[in-house]
Amino acid sequence: MDMMVKKFQSKFQKVREEMNQWNDLQSRLTSQFRNASHILDRLQVLQKSSNYGILNCVAGVKDGLLEKQIGSLNTILISMKRTLEEFHRIVLSLEKFSRDGRQLVKGSSSRPTMKQLQQRVGVKPRLIDCLDGLLFLHEIYYSEYLLKTSIVSAISSIALMPSSASDLGALQQLLVDQPNIVTEEVQFLMDTIFAEDLC
Repeated sequence: MDMMVKKFQSKFQKVREEMNQWNDLQSRLTSQFRNASHILDRLQVLQKSSNYGILNCVAGVKDGLLEKQIGSLNTILISMKRTLEEFHRIVLSLEKFSRDGRQLVKGSSSRPTMKQLQQRVGVKPRLIDCLDGLLFLHEIYYSEYLLKTSIVSAISSIALMPSSASDLGALQQLLVDQPNIVTEEVQFLMDTIFAEDLC
């Protein structure tokens, strides 16, 4: 049983590495979103001929500026989609850790009973905590990935139609908040799994 807990702790160490990578990607996606928002704000201004004043006399200036901004926006949207692909890779990895955890218990030569799964030895986590924890982490990060995908799709749609700054602001706040990831619960889970390291 002790050996199995150590194997789970090893899996959670890899999960922690994936979570660190997730945080880096979150910073990147937030920055990309802000850049896209700034361009969308500029597009609202650049589409109105009244904002050009005397520059209206210069042939092609409006179309040239719009084309340049739309090109920059497309580049950012492509980068955001690549970032989402990296988020998806992490979600798939978390799913694999959860699946492997269940297989570890099922495939054990001395397959533990429900009572053994719920048994605690000293400060070490219970096996059921490990199994539930891996499933919980996959579920919340998967939900957050789906939300991020929706937000990126929304900003792509906004690019095609006039939108208010409040729409962009609300989407950005939703992206920054990561509402599906309850950081206190994640930290509590990690502290539980690595309880022996804290002693």
